[in-house]
Amino acid sequence: MTHVNRRNLLAMGLAGLSIPRTGFAATPREITWDDLIPPGVPYSEIVGEGDLDEANDTWNPIFDTNATKLNAELDGAYIRMPGYIIPIELGSGGVTEFVLVPYVGACIHTPPPPPNQLVLVRTADPWPSSNLWDAVWVEGRMRAQLMSTEVAETGYAMTADHIEIYVW
Repeated sequence: MTHVNRRNLLAMGLAGLSIPRTGFAATPREITWDDLIPPGVPYSEIVGEGDLDEANDTWNPIFDTNATKLNAELDGAYIRMPGYIIPIELGSGGVTEFVLVPYVGACIHTPPPPPNQLVLVRTADPWPSSNLWDAVWVEGRMRAQLMSTEVAETGYAMTADHIEIYVW
């Protein structure tokens, strides 16, 4: 039987604090945009008919209740997903808050996708503004949470731990 005195126990505890935590990092669950829709809700049922404004040549979607239904399984999940950046907070160091969208130009040139197809992302490490048109991978903790932004209504929020260029 091994006997450990208080001094050795304290030394082992302090040594454990100095070990890099990278070995303990969570492995993200890789998801797609379809995963944001709750199981059992078909994609075809998240966008309603909409209003066609012929004078301004625009179409404004009318979202039904399925557009705001969120996948509760993702609330609190550590995920990795691809998308495109629509900046909200842009400073000299880059983008620190943005809406992650499923396709280029969503929310800018077209009506926004439904809330359950948009993710509000905040990051402590700014993403360079020179890479705004690139597809990216975003990794972080996801929250299922309806929010209103200046760009669109979003169904999810994420705190990004890592962002990188999406490589085809």
